[in-house]
Amino acid sequence: MSLFTMRVSVFALLMFVATGASVSAEDAKWISLFDGKTLEGWKKVGKETSHWKVIDGAISGSGDASMLVTTTGPYKNFHYRAEVKINDGGNSGMYFRTTAQPGFSNGYEAQIDSTHRDPIRTGSIYGMCHVYQQHVKPDTWFTYEVEVRDDVWRGREMTRIKITIDGNELYEYLDFDKTFKEGHFAFQQHDPGSKVDIRKVEVQPLAD
Repeated sequence: MSLFTMRVSVFALLMFVATGASVSAEDAKWISLFDGKTLEGWKKVGKETSHWKVIDGAISGSGDASMLVTTTGPYKNFHYRAEVKINDGGNSGMYFRTTAQPGFSNGYEAQIDSTHRDPIRTGSIYGMCHVYQQHVKPDTWFTYEVEVRDDVWRGREMTRIKITIDGNELYEYLDFDKTFKEGHFAFQQHDPGSKVDIRKVEVQPLAD
């Protein structure tokens, strides 16, 4: 084998290993949190006059204020995604690292809001990083994804949160307060004028 051939072979091997590692990380197992038929693995927290039920393969939230929270967990570092639809004038939230009995202020909230009177729109981390542009039209399915991990930036510990809508990453938010350490996932039913639908809810745990 010539020196040139050997160098090419080594380079190809390194590329194979690097590519294989990338694919393995990308294809790490996604775990479904919704079976498409029942609310097994979820529980309602809030008013009895709030309604969560499965209609045509999707979770539908309506009525008065409440939260629908996972009974599994807690989760710390993860990719998390769901397909979501909010009605015209509606308001909801996709919560992560929340408590097992959450209220509206417990945990990080990825806002779900296309046309509600609250101008803080879908793509926001409520109370932390606000988006006022409409990225999703009402009554339209979209894929909402968050990536959350504790990390270190320039010697400072923080929680890194990436927000993505339909495959487009909007931003990466660095929470140096590490406000919420770990927890469950939840969806918010905001008010009687709101109707939220959710399907294909999945989590991909990441190493601590």
